[in-house]
Amino acid sequence: MSMDNTKLRFFAPCPRGLEAVLEQELHELGIPTTTKTDGGIGFQAPWSTMYWVNLKSHIASRVLWEVGQASYLSEDDVYRAACSLPWPDWFTPSQSIKVKVSARRCPLTSLDFITLRIKDAVCDKFMSVRHKRPSVDTHRPNIRLDAFLDESTVTFYIDTSGEPLFKRGHRVLSVEAPLRENLAAGLLRLAGWTSGDVLLDPMCGSGTIPLEAAMMARRIAPGMSRSFAFERLLVHDAQRWGHLREASRLKQLAEVPAAIYASDQDPAAVKIAQRTFQGAGVAIDVRLRQSNVLDIEAPAEQGVLLINPPYGVRLSRPEELDAFYPQLGDWLKQRFSGWRAYIFTGDLRVPKLIGLAPSKRIPLFNGPLECRLYEFVIVSGSMRKTIPTSK
Repeated sequence: MSMDNTKLRFFAPCPRGLEAVLEQELHELGIPTTTKTDGGIGFQAPWSTMYWVNLKSHIASRVLWEVGQASYLSEDDVYRAACSLPWPDWFTPSQSIKVKVSARRCPLTSLDFITLRIKDAVCDKFMSVRHKRPSVDTHRPNIRLDAFLDESTVTFYIDTSGEPLFKRGHRVLSVEAPLRENLAAGLLRLAGWTSGDVLLDPMCGSGTIPLEAAMMARRIAPGMSRSFAFERLLVHDAQRWGHLREASRLKQLAEVPAAIYASDQDPAAVKIAQRTFQGAGVAIDVRLRQSNVLDIEAPAEQGVLLINPPYGVRLSRPEELDAFYPQLGDWLKQRFSGWRAYIFTGDLRVPKLIGLAPSKRIPLFNGPLECRLYEFVIVSGSMRKTIPTSK
């Protein structure tokens, strides 16, 4: 069954602060009309475009297919709206489901109760049409259903992604508190890094930033090594999906145009990064070594330096940071003139401690944690200035 003759409505959530970057990426993927909201981008497109976004987006967290919308005053209205949708056209009662409800300014008191009512509506619909109901599996459901309520409207979605899209399918092991892949990709975009630029991540942890860079440079689709929830839907077009994956695979480049350098002082993290790069097929593209950040020399005359220090909220005590950041500032000034340096951190004292004036400070969220991406353009000579106090 082809659904490519009609324009359908989709919503792609992303980490907060990356909405503009995701919108730009969707335009590059050939989706002209988009609607930016807090936390994601809405778009209208044919069914196969949804395949393309799941496969190719570095920034989206998932892709939700909007299947219905209704106004409501009570929980019963929400139940009736859910009951009116043709769920049995989209999946079978032998598939397990999970319902997730989120809301903004919703007047109803209990989201748990609304979740229960929507689940009941879906099961009741199946009983009336198929005489069998799907089971609920909150951990590993076959089908995830989302509902979003504002003050007067409920919108229903089927999640086409399944596991969140930042799970690319090749992370073997992880270090403590790794950076999510789509956030790493967003940082690279915000830093203006392109595949022609030299990149250095001197505190790479398990290697998420260099891995995303190598995949972007090689044009490897982020979703190439994983499966998706849409493959389990009755309306799935397996032939079309197969063609799109193959077309994407043929666009991959054999090698990366520019050099990507990565290092970390923790030998265990370096081992994990090495295995992850091998699993993703980009081990030859990243020059990886174990080293203390302050021992590293600039590998080129100019380039982009991107650091997500595992300090502050995650690991260290404030007094260690108070000593580390001034050293980092001196290291940047002495060895990286001609480079653009970016530091992504939840510690808003960084510019003051580092002794450099940021040319940009971009607010971003790492999960619930408010962070900043600071840009420092390193010029020769001293850059010590009085730092404005505003965040």
